[in-house]
Amino acid sequence: MTDDKKKPEDEPGSGEETTGEEFAGEEIVEAEVVSEEGAASASAAPADGIEEDELTVQDILDAAEREFAEPSSEHLADLKRVTAEYANYRRRTEANREVERERVTGEVVKALIPVLDDLGRAEKHGDLEGDTAFATIAAKLRASVERLGLKPFGEVGDPFDPTVHEAIFQQPNPDVETETVADVVETGYYLGSSLLRVAKVVVQVPSDG
Repeated sequence: MTDDKKKPEDEPGSGEETTGEEFAGEEIVEAEVVSEEGAASASAAPADGIEEDELTVQDILDAAEREFAEPSSEHLADLKRVTAEYANYRRRTEANREVERERVTGEVVKALIPVLDDLGRAEKHGDLEGDTAFATIAAKLRASVERLGLKPFGEVGDPFDPTVHEAIFQQPNPDVETETVADVVETGYYLGSSLLRVAKVVVQVPSDG
């Protein structure tokens, strides 16, 4: 008799057929392998390019040396500007230092002017004549303040100048043609080129007789 029963392997769904899940799994594995190979080749290619285009330390040093030997016009302009600014700064600093020095010296000298006035009055009375100790001290003090830049002015016979003289009294005199200093009551002083104190004087003025 013929066995009409179907064998189990003939039934649908039985046997060694590849399922959809297994096929999809194989595609994923292959895609991963391809992507890994592509990534490796891609990473290798730029690496070679970077190595060729990269600047070495020597390249940078050579460029700096060339710039130093032959600076560009822009760098020359910057250098000239910085040099000019530094020169102006030094001039301002020196000027301010000189002004400050004169100011401090002036304060010191002003404190000594009353002493110099006393010496002037003593000299008029004849107290500084000879080689007395008082005369020696007076000479040293006057020499010291002159070294600081103090210059006295105001002498009998000088033309009267209202910018540096203060007239405290006027004497008419037919023998003079212009206003002239007849006597110095207080000596005037310059400190360097600055007027420290005007001279107080008696002035002779022309008269008709």
